[in-house]
Amino acid sequence: MILALALLVGLVAGAYILGRSLERFRQADRFISVKGFSEREVKADLAVWSIKTSIGSNDLLQGSREIEAAKNKVVAFLNQNGVKNEEIIQKSLRVTDKRAREYGGSDANQGFRYIIEKTIQVRSQNVDNVLKVSRMTDELLRAGVALSASDYSEGGLSFLFTGLNDIKPEMLAEATRSARQAAEQFTNESQTKLGNLRKASQGLFTIIDRDESLGASEGGYYSSSGSDVYKKVRVVVTVEYSVK
Repeated sequence: MILALALLVGLVAGAYILGRSLERFRQADRFISVKGFSEREVKADLAVWSIKTSIGSNDLLQGSREIEAAKNKVVAFLNQNGVKNEEIIQKSLRVTDKRAREYGGSDANQGFRYIIEKTIQVRSQNVDNVLKVSRMTDELLRAGVALSASDYSEGGLSFLFTGLNDIKPEMLAEATRSARQAAEQFTNESQTKLGNLRKASQGLFTIIDRDESLGASEGGYYSSSGSDVYKKVRVVVTVEYSVK
């Protein structure tokens, strides 16, 4: 009898302790997850412009002289409009022999045998000047310099923002404050109290063209052409707070 009573008391005590532990566990596990957002409009600080000249010739030696002359005209044009030599990079030279193609197609025996292309790249922090000069390429066309359409239009000109590290700390702080404000609003409306910070995770920083950012959604990705001088920088952080 005494043994049975002792077992009963032990079971009741164990159930009480277990119940209290579960209650404490549930209370400790109460939390909310909120997102904080920060966005900045910035101006690009680097312009990258690829200019490709192209000539056709049946004589490779003559063609090489012509493409060199075209390249020199491009460099002179850039220099005359404020682009410095140290901002101009000689890139690739490509020669296509249409007769040497394994699968030449119907044009292999038509027109010029050789297509010679030379690419020059401008990398400059003077983004306003590069933008202005990129709109003056009709002068090169009038001088007889053939440019690839995709390279003298906006498709060959990109504006980049490289100062992200300078604004990261302030943006992260702003996003964290935004998350806490959202958490406080939630707890006020739900008549609970906001507890300690449990966990925080930083999303990726995204840099996209200013106008294109209008179509971007939170958590998604938006392809930016890079043709806009002005950019939108954004970051989203996810923060968890315990709730009392």
